[in-house]
Amino acid sequence: MSTITFDHVSKVYSGQKTVHALDNVSLTINDGEFVALLGPSGCGKSTLLNLLAGFETVSSGTLLFDGKTVTRPGPDRGVVFQEAALFPWLSVWENVIFGPRVQGLPRADYEERARKLLKVVGLEAFADALPVQLSGGMRQRVGIARVLTMNPRALLMDEPFGALDAQTRLSMQQLLLDVWQSLGTTVLFVTHDIDEAILLSDRVCVMSARPGRIARTIPIGLARPRSIASLTGADFTAYKAEIMADIKVAEHH
Repeated sequence: MSTITFDHVSKVYSGQKTVHALDNVSLTINDGEFVALLGPSGCGKSTLLNLLAGFETVSSGTLLFDGKTVTRPGPDRGVVFQEAALFPWLSVWENVIFGPRVQGLPRADYEERARKLLKVVGLEAFADALPVQLSGGMRQRVGIARVLTMNPRALLMDEPFGALDAQTRLSMQQLLLDVWQSLGTTVLFVTHDIDEAILLSDRVCVMSARPGRIARTIPIGLARPRSIASLTGADFTAYKAEIMADIKVAEHH
């Protein structure tokens, strides 16, 4: 069953200057699949994600989620940005349950799930803390728990670890692998980091320079479950070399 279908999707921004952000993108993402988008800056990776999130609309083509045309944001698609936009005046716990509470869902529907997710992201001891008391990595973990508390069908992640230091980034990648391997949520993941894309995903889609197209799709055959240790070895090195070559080509197209 495919959850996400981009069918010949283009996006044009018209203003003083017309910008062709995406051109004729076709991509199908199956239920439970983890797909990474890689490519040069300004190639439309975030635009693709924003279209799927429902923050923007396609100029032409068809974009379906669970067989329905995407017209607006919805709780079935959870979005995680580079900065975890937490409410600074709410505690970690209040931030995590914010979505379902605002939707008026009964506490019994989400409290246990939220507690479990806080435990999964290793923050149960910080439930009463305010965001200002947390490190960047911890805030990002709260952001992920908050999105997952909504029980989305798909997780849309726009360089979620881009602002973190190298060490924290590795621990967040491991956390995401563990969470994804236990929940099986469909993920579309935008990144600049080749190692990260290979480590996490089932497929890496390399995008060309603007107007963004999918230049090449590379299936990643590394065994699961994966861990940071998967970032070594001949297979990993071969994927990295192949993707680096593809990006070089994509930058000039």
